[in-house]
Amino acid sequence: MPALRTGLARALLVAAFAVIVVAAPAAATGSDGGSQAPSSPLSGGSQYGISKASAVPHPAVTSLTTPATAVPGRPPRVTYRIDEPGETRVDLTVAVHDLSTGKAAVVAQMGWVRTARTTAVVWPHGATLAPGSYHVSVSAHDRYNHNLTRTAHSSGVATLTVATPAPAPATSPAAPALEAGVPTPAQTVADGAVFPVQGTHNFGGPENRYGAPRSGYFHEGQDVLTAEGTPIVAPLGGTITSTNYQASGAGYYAVERTEIGFDFMYAHCKAASLAVSAGQAVSPGSPICDAGQTGDATAPHLHFEMWVDGWHESSASHSIDPLPYLEAWEHGA
Repeated sequence: MPALRTGLARALLVAAFAVIVVAAPAAATGSDGGSQAPSSPLSGGSQYGISKASAVPHPAVTSLTTPATAVPGRPPRVTYRIDEPGETRVDLTVAVHDLSTGKAAVVAQMGWVRTARTTAVVWPHGATLAPGSYHVSVSAHDRYNHNLTRTAHSSGVATLTVATPAPAPATSPAAPALEAGVPTPAQTVADGAVFPVQGTHNFGGPENRYGAPRSGYFHEGQDVLTAEGTPIVAPLGGTITSTNYQASGAGYYAVERTEIGFDFMYAHCKAASLAVSAGQAVSPGSPICDAGQTGDATAPHLHFEMWVDGWHESSASHSIDPLPYLEAWEHGA
């Protein structure tokens, strides 16, 4: 009997334990058999395993304008616009990175700039870009340290190519327009024209050209700079019509009427060097005078004029540019 009572007691104890286990609350199951998160509030109301979505504003680039290409030197004009709801200013930096090295070539620390407006980047003083390929990128954060939002449509990055412009193709200078019936430079060469300055020379600068401005008038000849005393000769055959002296202008000068219709004027001759007189016939290469700086001249040179319809003879008389003729005579072509 004692053994029977002991076995019965053990059976009752096991049965009671089974009842306790069955009576414990079971976890709720979903229709798919999986465990369902408890509905009791956790972590401020979020259910376990579910994050509470929160839309936090971030700055975004709504406009970034940069040229596709630029020339070496100062970075080109770049404009930007930053927008962020509820924020009036963001801390902005614009950097230009060299794509070949990955290094920043120029960095503009713009500081706290206003949002919702288009503004040009202020590049650092002395900043330059060499030829190459670059990325222009904008970085920004707001007062909460929220960084720039970058999307496919608002990346804040643009591409820039810096290249040296190709040189313009060389073009031949246009032939000077000549009046109908006026002999061309080539025709005068064919007639045996020679260069009037028989020595080392040059044509000076813009102030020595035909048409250069003067006080109350324009320069009606071409200057040929040379050493004082250099022989001056007649380019073409003709007749000397006058010689004279003008203290405030041409100094000692001579005028020739050529056989082909031009009148030549030779000015600033050296004192006492005139080798011709009015009415005298001359041939190509005949001596006229020596180069000097008499009259209104500051250096030795020949002031050479070419006239059509006479030298100051009538209202039809007018000067033309002698340089094309002088160059043709200088080179014999």
